[in-house]
This record gives sequence, structure tokens and C-alpha cells, in this order.
Amino acid sequence: MSQQLIPAIRQLIATPSVSSTRPDYDQGNLAVIELLANWLGDMEFSCEILPIPNAPGKANLIATLGKGPGGLVLSGHTDTVPCDDSLWSQNPFTLTEQDNKLYGLGTCDMKSFLALAMEAARGLKPEQLKQPLIILATADEESSMSGARELVRIGQPKARTAIIGEPTGLIPLHMHKGIMMERLTITGKSGHSSDPSKGRNAMDAMHHIMTELMVIREEWKYQYSNPGFTVPMPTMNFGCIHGGDNPNRICETCSLEYDVRMLPGMDPDEIRRNIYQRTHVLSEQAGVVLELEPVSMPIPPFSSEENSSLLRTCEGLTGYRATSAAFATEAPFLRQMGMDTVVMGPGNIAQAHQPDEYLALDTIEPTVTLLKNLIHRYCLQSE
Repeated sequence: MSQQLIPAIRQLIATPSVSSTRPDYDQGNLAVIELLANWLGDMEFSCEILPIPNAPGKANLIATLGKGPGGLVLSGHTDTVPCDDSLWSQNPFTLTEQDNKLYGLGTCDMKSFLALAMEAARGLKPEQLKQPLIILATADEESSMSGARELVRIGQPKARTAIIGEPTGLIPLHMHKGIMMERLTITGKSGHSSDPSKGRNAMDAMHHIMTELMVIREEWKYQYSNPGFTVPMPTMNFGCIHGGDNPNRICETCSLEYDVRMLPGMDPDEIRRNIYQRTHVLSEQAGVVLELEPVSMPIPPFSSEENSSLLRTCEGLTGYRATSAAFATEAPFLRQMGMDTVVMGPGNIAQAHQPDEYLALDTIEPTVTLLKNLIHRYCLQSE
């Protein structure tokens, strides 16, 4: 371990970069991006800071060592979730070493991985590389995925293989479910509750529509299945519902928000289209207006390239068989760009998004060794 590693993690943790769907919590990540660009520039990486359109103070970083096609991307997001300082045992923005653990917001998920990627690349010179090494740092993974979506839009970076260092306990992750969050709103006609015929009750209509959604959910159990997941079918969760304003008024509007966890192979647009078609029939029968809109842009499901050589390499280097997850990452976006992608990093997802988030110190050396081996295989050797 070099003398630069822990100070780098400390400085990354001390630089707040919360992203959130709530504007009062949301922050920029540019300060973190500039730190990384300065450090990587000193290591002879060519650094390109790419601002996110319509998002002041937010940017991606593509840092490249070497030239040519192919190569390896080591990717991590620079943002964190919000936190409640009062629930932490120490300041979440001060790296604290205790009980052989590094505590701080982002130690596990996942600023430390970017510092470990730099550590694995330390000492390399551009002329040594037969294929480029790219360290990729993104914005807003914890909220909108705007950083990854922007990379898809511009078609950068170009590479053949990618490791996303989300916390998996260094177990290769070859697939995860996608997420779509939807809002279904019913608008009827209000009136005095003493005569229901004078209005059109949106809550009554929502009752029938929710019943249809439950039928769809039940049908999915027979239409889709993947035994590689702990929950082998897609799920639909009714998360929150709002409607009406008084017991003695016919409910005019009612809104339901739900999420769908999609298996690989399921298409968000097709799911939304099917749900709209089947619920729209019921809304017409009830004489109400139905609107269906995304709460946020969907995150597609992910599966590694079929017969992925990167996956086989990761399994061989770690000794672990690849597994799956229900949480989402930026992997489907890198796959969309043509990269053979595996999710694999230090720490455990159980420590992420929690007070007293930590990274165990004994994971640092195995992670750096693993990344060095991957760099040797995909950047220093000829294909």
C-alpha cells in the first residue's frame, strides 16, 4: 500500500457529493471529479472532464492511460446518498479508522474504489500499455443515473471490457434486475358524497385498476422466471397512494406510485405499454381520465455478455462463481456501449446506504492485487 492511498480516500470522503431526487439534498460532484483529475493527471493519465448537460456542478471524468482500441475500464460513481449525521457515531465526512475498518460516507459505496483503482495503476507508464487503461468516474448514480446516460449519449469511453467496482465482496456479479418507478393518476369528478351518481370517484376507479395490476403481477410469475435470482420472478410493489381531501366529498383525483423490478430480457417500454392498455380500458369504463408517467427514467436490467471472457477471468482470479443482485448499477449502460461488463468491488452492499458505513481494511490489499491482475491481463498483454 502506497503512502498516497489512505490520504486520497480521506480527501474523497471529506468532499461532499450527495445526489438526491430531492433538490434540497442534492449537491454537485465537480469537486470530487477535479480531485481525481488532478491526481490522475500527475500519473500521466489524459483526463477529460465532461459536464452533465442542464446539471450545474456535475460532471463525469474519463481518464485514459495509453492509446489504441480495446483496453479496460475501471468505473465508479462519485456521488453518495444523503445521510443523517445524528445517526452516525462519527462525522460521516471525516475518514475514521477504527477496529480495522475505514468509516465514512462513501467508503463502501463507492469512492474508495476509485482510490484503489488509482493505487493499482500507480507506477504505470503510457508506453508500457499495449491497450489503454481507463478510469471512469461518474455523476448521479444514486439518483438519476444522468452520468451514465450521458456517456451513452456521447458514445464515450470506447473500450472492450469494464469493471464496475460496486460493493460485492469481490464476488463477480453477472446480472441484476432493472428498476422502473411509475406514477398512475386517475382524475374523476368531485361532488357531494350524498349522491355518488353526481360525480366519478377516482378512488373507486383506482380500486379496480389496482386489482388489474395485481392480476398482471400474478401473470408475470408464469411468463418470466430466472433461477439465478433469489427472487426468480419480476416484482411490482405498490409504494404509496394519495387521493381525496375529505370523507364527505367524492374523490376527484387518486395517484398510485409503484415500482417494477425487471428480469434481464424485459423491456421497460413494453411493460409500460401493456400496463397502460389494460388499465386504460378500465378507466374508460369508469368515465375517468388515466395518466401513466415515469417517476424517474428506468434503469434497464443487466446481464453480462454471453460466454464473457471477462467474467471467466474474474471468476478465475477471485475463486468465486458469479452471482446476481436485486439492486441496480450503471452496468446496463456500459453494456449498451458494447463493453463486456462485470460488477465487482470491495465491501458489502449491506454496509451501503447505512449509518457508520465502512470498508474493512483487510479488503484493500486483495482488491488492489485483483485490479493489478486485470490491468496486466487486459492492458499489458497483447490479445
